[in-house]
Amino acid sequence: MGEHAGMSNRAAVIGVGNTAYGSFPERDEYALGAQAFRSALSDAGLDKRRVDGLVVCRIGYYARMGEVLGIDPHWSLTLPPHGRMSGVGLIEAVQALATGQATTVALIYANIGRSRRVNYGGDEAPSVWDPWGFTSPGASHAMMFRRHMELYGTTTRQLAEVSIAIRHHACLNPDAVMKKPITVEDHETARPIVLPLRLLDYCLINDGAVCLILTTAERARDGRKPPVFISGFGGLDAFRRSSIANFDIDCWHDEVAVAGRESFAMAGLRHDDVDALMCYDNFSPTVLFSLEGLGYCPRGEAGRFVEGGTLKLGGRLPTNTDGGHLSNSYMQGWALNVEAVRQLRGECGARQVSGCAVVQYVQATPCTRSIVYTRG
Repeated sequence: MGEHAGMSNRAAVIGVGNTAYGSFPERDEYALGAQAFRSALSDAGLDKRRVDGLVVCRIGYYARMGEVLGIDPHWSLTLPPHGRMSGVGLIEAVQALATGQATTVALIYANIGRSRRVNYGGDEAPSVWDPWGFTSPGASHAMMFRRHMELYGTTTRQLAEVSIAIRHHACLNPDAVMKKPITVEDHETARPIVLPLRLLDYCLINDGAVCLILTTAERARDGRKPPVFISGFGGLDAFRRSSIANFDIDCWHDEVAVAGRESFAMAGLRHDDVDALMCYDNFSPTVLFSLEGLGYCPRGEAGRFVEGGTLKLGGRLPTNTDGGHLSNSYMQGWALNVEAVRQLRGECGARQVSGCAVVQYVQATPCTRSIVYTRG
C-alpha cells in the first residue's frame, strides 16, 4: 500500500459519540444512530451543516438515516452489516477526504441485535457461503483455536488471560456492561458453548450505536478537542477462505501480517511505539491470532505471550481498554475505534494508558484491516 503513503495524517477524528449499550426495544436503529450522531457533534463542537459525508453500517436505509439527521451529503456510503466493515469504512472515509469528495464525514453504526434477538449464523447465514450448513461463527473460531492448541500446545488457561484482561478493563469503565471481575477458574468452569470455547470466550450482543466524525487535518486544528490522526492503515481480504468451513486454515495470519506491515510503514512507526491495542475480539482466540499476525510475538507463541497480565493496563500491551466486545458490547469494531480516540485524548479515567500517544486497531476477519492512530 505504498501508494497511500501520502495519506498519512491527512485525516483526523474530531468527534466521537455512542449510546449506552443494552436492550432498547422501544428504539430502532435510526433513533440510536441519531443519538450517537448528536453526541459526536457535541464532542466535536460542530454544526451538523458542516457534515457533507455520511457512512452508515447496519442501518436499514441510508437515505432514511440522512433524513432523520437532517443532512444532504455530497458523498455517502452504505456498508454491509458485517463486523469487518468498521475498518473498511474508516479507510474509505479517509480516502474520500483525501480526494475532496467530502470535507467532514460522519460514520454511524447501529445495532439492535439484543432486543430483536438477532442470531449470527443459522438462517441468517446465506447457504451460498456455507453450503454444508456450518454457519456458526463461534464454532468456526472454536475449530481454529482447537487447531492452534494441537499445533502449538496453547491451553485454555492461557486463553483465559485474554478474557480476564479485557474484563479487568471493563471493571474500570463506568459505562461498560460487565462489571464483575473474573478468574482463570471462572473461565475454565463457565458453560461450554462449542468446546474448547466457553461462555466467557464469546462477545456480548447488545443494542447501541456509535458515531465517529472525521475531517481533513487542516480543518481538524480548529476543533473543540485535539485531533486524533489516522497515521497509517493497511489491509488484505481473504475471499478464497471466506467460508466459515475454511476458517481453520491459518487464522488469517498472512492477512493480518500484511495489514500490520502496511499500516506501520505508512505511519513510520514500529511495534515498540504502540501504547495500546484495540483488537477485534468477537471471540477470545481472535486476539491471540491477531497478536501473532501483527508480529507482537512469534507464530504459535501468543498463549505464552499473554500470560502474566501482558494485555492488562500497566502490562506490556494494554488491549481493549473499554472492555471490548467480550465485556462491554459487540459494536463490531466501531466502539474500539472510539476507545482509541479517547485513549489518545487522555479521557479514559481509571482505565487511561499513561502517556498514550499511539494506538493500533486491528480486525482479523475475511476483510482484515489495521489502523494506526496518533495523538495530535
